[in-house]
Amino acid sequence: MNSGQGRPMAPLAPRVLLALIAAAALSGCATFSADGGFMTIEQTARERLGRDVQWQQTEAAGETARQRVAELLANPLSVDDAVQVALLNNRGLQAAFSELGIAEAEVVRAGRLPNPGFSFGRLTRGDEVEIERGVHFSLARLIAMPWLSEIESRRFQRVQREATLQMLRLAADTRKAWITAVAAGETVRYMRQVQQSAEAGAELARRMAQAGNWNRLNQAREQSFYADAALNLARALRAQDAARERLTRLMGLWGGQIAFRLPERLPDLPPSAQDLPAIEQTALQQRLDVQAAKLDAEQTAKNLGLTQATRFINVLELGVVHNSSNEAPTQRGWELSFELPLFDWGTARERKAEAIYMQALNRAAETAVNARSEVREAYLASRNSYDVARHYRDEIVPLKKRISEENLLRYNGMLIGVFELLADARSQIAGVNGYIEALRDYWLAQSDLDMALVGKPALGAAPAASVASSAAAAH
Repeated sequence: MNSGQGRPMAPLAPRVLLALIAAAALSGCATFSADGGFMTIEQTARERLGRDVQWQQTEAAGETARQRVAELLANPLSVDDAVQVALLNNRGLQAAFSELGIAEAEVVRAGRLPNPGFSFGRLTRGDEVEIERGVHFSLARLIAMPWLSEIESRRFQRVQREATLQMLRLAADTRKAWITAVAAGETVRYMRQVQQSAEAGAELARRMAQAGNWNRLNQAREQSFYADAALNLARALRAQDAARERLTRLMGLWGGQIAFRLPERLPDLPPSAQDLPAIEQTALQQRLDVQAAKLDAEQTAKNLGLTQATRFINVLELGVVHNSSNEAPTQRGWELSFELPLFDWGTARERKAEAIYMQALNRAAETAVNARSEVREAYLASRNSYDVARHYRDEIVPLKKRISEENLLRYNGMLIGVFELLADARSQIAGVNGYIEALRDYWLAQSDLDMALVGKPALGAAPAASVASSAAAAH
């Protein structure tokens, strides 16, 4: 604030000085943090995923991440390695981390003094010249600084949770894409075996029909099965390509990186299914979307309090005046201006804030109800998928194998023919492939359950009929 011609200006009101001092002290604390709030996300990645995550803000950090990705891609990717590649290499995740920087900048900006305004005027009246100077501060902004800083801090915390949730969702999606891609590869291998068996049967039937030892109906049946087997193989190849490309996108790979290798089979079924009796309470305590909904409701409540507090001082300004003239003594002092609430008393703005708060409150309650339902659905799907896969492993596959062994003995004793042996081999392959798909469905359901405990999972309908079931129906 300036004075004129070396003379001291009139002191400001004590309350105004106290507000300025408090705001200045608050602005001194408004600085950027060393990690930008990223440490919370790093800790979550280590605790929940057992993986590392980087916010690549420099070229050196990006180069380190690329080297780590290259090392992981040099070997067949396990599911954990695929998740690690996605956390380091997915550009959408890096864009989400940039929201942290934007939100922190708003926090710092809200905690700093608003820039003062300066006015200068030169007026003439005949030979009289009047010079007017003024420095103005937004007193309303100074009064509201504590509330604004708290609001932006809460928004920053919400952005932190959203970025953390996006990281966890990316990990879950990558895990599911890896499971689907590996299962699709197994399915292709078994469908090739079915196709080769069907081709051998069709060729044998053709030769026997030419020799007059096979009727046209049986030959047509073998050829029809071969045609169905070829179609199922084509569908399995298409599903494998789609699953692999989805995994490629999630890991952010391109160019020569897309030649990554995957294991040949899925992990084995665990000895027992998970037992989670207090799963709903666990989800409400851990789910980030529930915490974010609560934070939104709290922030809206704070905004409502701010609206009520500033109904009458929303345009309050403080100014320091220094006027001088060549015909009169210099004027000094200060002025206070504010809006008179003659027509708009702020009731509409207050009513709007209350409605927005009730909206946020109901959305938070809806999020909690949905979280309970989603985690129950994911848990039941996991248990059901485990039971189906265990039934395949313990009952269907051993029975198919025993039948195949008995039929091989009967074939060696010339009690059955080659076509019965081929049909039995195709049935056994279809049973094994059914187990593969049941195992895939279990691991997908388990991934959904893990995600449901921390955020909204991508739950869907039950899987449609697979190529294995199609082959069994054709058989």
